[in-house]
Amino acid sequence: MGSLIEINDTLQISIEQGFPKELDYEKHKITPFPVSDFKDRIFEFKDKSGIRVYQLPPVRNFLAQNIDGKWLYWGLVYVIEVSHDNVNQITSGKYKIIYIYTPEEMLYAHRLIDRVNKTDFLNVMQS
Repeated sequence: MGSLIEINDTLQISIEQGFPKELDYEKHKITPFPVSDFKDRIFEFKDKSGIRVYQLPPVRNFLAQNIDGKWLYWGLVYVIEVSHDNVNQITSGKYKIIYIYTPEEMLYAHRLIDRVNKTDFLNVMQS
């Protein structure tokens, strides 16, 4: 018998799981959100399937918004707290946004970080 613990460098979450609602891609393309808008704010995420461990500050994690199974990379976060529901195999926690990609950086982020075409939100949008 054993258990599975997944080590992540990306916090990939949906709005329902705690992705900040105010980070709207269409608005960001017009007027990019400065990271200073999120300084010292702590966000919560919940209900990530599986027992997950994230890189600890001062090491960053990538922040990706899950939109219907597609990933939109937004920037960098520190995961500052994690809790595990071992019975239901769910991970929850808290994070701080430390950097927000410019719209131009977002166009390249998935290609540079991830490279899985089926999850690339912007590639699908541009097709």
